[in-house]
Amino acid sequence: MSSKKVAVVVGGGQTLGAFLCEGLAEQGYLVAVADLNRENALKTAEDINQKCGRQLARGFQTDATNEQSVMALAAAVDQEFGQVDLLVYSAGVAKAAPITHFALNDFEFSVKVNLTGYFLCAREFAKLMIRDGIKGRIIQINSKSGKVGSKHNSGYSAAKFGGVGLTQSLALDLAENGITVHSLMLGNLLNSPMFQSLIPQYAEKLGISPEEVEQAYIDKVPLKRGCDYQDVLNVLLFYASEQASYCTGQSINITGGQVMF
Repeated sequence: MSSKKVAVVVGGGQTLGAFLCEGLAEQGYLVAVADLNRENALKTAEDINQKCGRQLARGFQTDATNEQSVMALAAAVDQEFGQVDLLVYSAGVAKAAPITHFALNDFEFSVKVNLTGYFLCAREFAKLMIRDGIKGRIIQINSKSGKVGSKHNSGYSAAKFGGVGLTQSLALDLAENGITVHSLMLGNLLNSPMFQSLIPQYAEKLGISPEEVEQAYIDKVPLKRGCDYQDVLNVLLFYASEQASYCTGQSINITGGQVMF
């Protein structure tokens, strides 16, 4: 077994996921960067290795919604690294529309990526942790939309609420193995491509111009700013650490006070 801890980040090929991969590598983890887009996964791993000056990361292609693909990923990561200490499920997708115009395939796709993929990855990587007697960590990147409904985002919100229930159930299943499970409930990542792509729809929803959208979302936050990638990494590193070994099944708000329960 490696003396270094091994982290798997699903959805690690770009944006927040890539930032988390880099942050974990800087903390000394070996990192399996898994993404639907193979080129993005390989590039993120290559960037990490160049920045750190050594081989800490490796890229893998996977479709988190496909059972065979996730099983193949677990086998490939096991062969490459020999163990898994931390799974971060960061894959996500959002399609916005009023409920009367919400397409069934968009709803089902949201559930597959945001929820079913989390289930499959948690199942397969928990098997490796249990096999090796590793008191591992499973952390889902969730959203405040997993605690409060989101207008025009029924597919996303429903899947994210489901993630909270899955996290609590996984925590109960895996407690006897010392494996802890959490969901991180993110506020609005204003700089993320996902949020930026939804600005026209949010402007229409709020009846304001696209230029006013970011400020409107900042105004909803008691701490008066959006959620940064670094905010997410800070909380992730704590719950991945030994210091959080007595916490499990939690849905941790990273919302600047916008959601407090």
